[in-house]
Amino acid sequence: PGVPLVFLSTHKSQLDGLLLSFLLFSQGLGVPRVTVGEQVCSPLLRALLSRLGGIFLPSRMEQTLSDRDEGLPGAVLATYVEEVLRSRQPLLIFLEEPPVALCLSAPAREWLALVYRAVRDGAIPDVLLVPVGIAYDVVP
Repeated sequence: PGVPLVFLSTHKSQLDGLLLSFLLFSQGLGVPRVTVGEQVCSPLLRALLSRLGGIFLPSRMEQTLSDRDEGLPGAVLATYVEEVLRSRQPLLIFLEEPPVALCLSAPAREWLALVYRAVRDGAIPDVLLVPVGIAYDVVP
């Protein structure tokens, strides 16, 4: 398509990001940039996820959700998300965080706000929001 793809997914397992990335790549849609919220992970895992295309919210942004200026880290992240979308790289946003997957998570709201602001401010003309998910008989 002529617009960037933003995949919105439920998050049942820590394997979801890897599986969805593989599935999207195998279907010719590219490897998505995977948004990472407030999940606690070791510095080694964080470094690995960064090298695999993970995008992390600055810790201050995870705690405050508003449209006001978030300082330099927020401005850098907003510009980065705009560039990802402008270059039509797929973006994968998890709407909830395991193990409590009952409502829209705070990081998901912030990621969606960044995409909304990119469209609202004219950085990109439009995005295609694509709901995706993986169903498990037993969550790994």
